[in-house]
Amino acid sequence: MINRVLIRIKVIQLLYSYLLIENHFMLESQPSAPTKEKRFAYSLYLDMLMLIVRLSERIEKRGGVYPLADTRFIKKILADDKIKSLQMKYRHEDFPLGNLVGSLADIIKESALFKNYIKDASGDKGEDDQIWEKIMNLIILPNPALNHAIAQRENYTIRGVERMKGMLEETFRNFYASRDNINDALKTLALSMDKARELYFRLLLLPVELCRLRENQLEDNRNKYVPTAEDLNPNMRFVENGLTAAIADDQSLVEYCEKNKLSWLPDHSFMLESLLKEILESDIYADYMAFPATDFYSDCEFWRNVYKHIILHNEEFLEALETESVFWNDDLEIIGTFVLKTIKRFEECDGSYDPILPMYKDSEDASFGRILFADVVKNKDLYRRYIDDSIDSNHWDTERLAFMDVIVTMTALSEIINFPKIPLVVSINEYIELAKSYSTSKSGAFVNGLLFTITNRLREEGKINKN
Repeated sequence: MINRVLIRIKVIQLLYSYLLIENHFMLESQPSAPTKEKRFAYSLYLDMLMLIVRLSERIEKRGGVYPLADTRFIKKILADDKIKSLQMKYRHEDFPLGNLVGSLADIIKESALFKNYIKDASGDKGEDDQIWEKIMNLIILPNPALNHAIAQRENYTIRGVERMKGMLEETFRNFYASRDNINDALKTLALSMDKARELYFRLLLLPVELCRLRENQLEDNRNKYVPTAEDLNPNMRFVENGLTAAIADDQSLVEYCEKNKLSWLPDHSFMLESLLKEILESDIYADYMAFPATDFYSDCEFWRNVYKHIILHNEEFLEALETESVFWNDDLEIIGTFVLKTIKRFEECDGSYDPILPMYKDSEDASFGRILFADVVKNKDLYRRYIDDSIDSNHWDTERLAFMDVIVTMTALSEIINFPKIPLVVSINEYIELAKSYSTSKSGAFVNGLLFTITNRLREEGKINKN
């Protein structure tokens, strides 16, 4: 159901936002024109970071688990070259604050702050991010023994200590602002795929709930104080539609809707009523109800026309989609085509298969988006060099290229290089269309020219074998 066209769209949209605001976590740099005070503050700053690394390795809970060592902040600072160098240094000489590690570890371990942290079995991300700043400010920095040790350091000044604290604050601020956690981005990508799947089921559920709403209306009419003959004996063709009954009885749809508590009725009853009113007043409905007789084919054809000409254009319905998910307006056109395909499958089904489409065609499609996104992030500098090298700098300023054109081209290159089974012409044509849709009017031709030049180079270098 989720095809590669939709996956490409989602990958490009997420890459655009991810790379646009990308901000890698970095430790503070060595101060320029360092005075004695600045050198003191910077040396102390690095040793304070080393102190929390040592504490994270010391604080153990039952089962041999070191919960503070597994936090994102510790992983980030351990990846920094400055901390790596310090670790090498302190293998051969004493760590200046080493004698405080044991006592501070005991204090932290017995603190309410730590105990409350480890009680959170769900591992709340926000608490994970904040725990070390809280430990630093509430336990480590106020510690008398630590302050005594700091006061004994060469070139100590109170102002130098305050400068060190400012660098720690900036480090935590930088950490919170960083957007280089690809796992979070991949979770967002997976979520958008799940929401596309939900939209598919919600669209299929609409005829069922619209028929139930109409049936309730007809029942209310029968119970009028003075019902008419039509109220007592209404035309039941709409509510007894064969396709609606088949959808309502489909086990896959029933299970998904029950598991995810899916329904339009609780929160969007007004939208359903408005949508039903438009259907009942349409020529599509009038012609269908006027047929001398109907069969399953005409029941399916009726709903095909309702989707094409009413549902997918109804303003109240489109507004409801916006309130439910930020993903759905972009997904609607493609998912709508799969709903129409599913109606055709219901029409042709002989009971040997489930008309409901699977989420992905195969395992390759299921992993396609994740591999594509991760590869672009990993190799973005290489792909950007390919782009810059292919542009005539006398006519184009590479720094002023439309960012979406860059994203589309990098994603296309990733697909061309990493998915040899996809024909080159298919990849190029797909990304030309995406450039036209999501960038400027001239972007399709621009991306086409870039990909032509770069793929020729990749072929000459033996990096691709596609024609």
